[in-house]
Amino acid sequence: MEKETPGSGARRNEDIALDLLKFVAASTSFGRPAVPSTGFSSTHAAKPEEQVSQLLDLYTRCLAVVSGGKA
Repeated sequence: MEKETPGSGARRNEDIALDLLKFVAASTSFGRPAVPSTGFSSTHAAKPEEQVSQLLDLYTRCLAVVSGGKA
């Protein structure tokens, strides 16, 4: 088994899953408070603990996809 070195270009699944999480979160504005607009109001503001739980769940799903498992 070949050992990975920092300059070898090989990346761990955990790193790829983290990048995927960042992409999904940025693309969907995940974890950001909703900006109220005329006629619409937020029905539920997520608590910080809930946001962390949701991010960890999303990371777990991203890692499963990158590893080739089911999300």
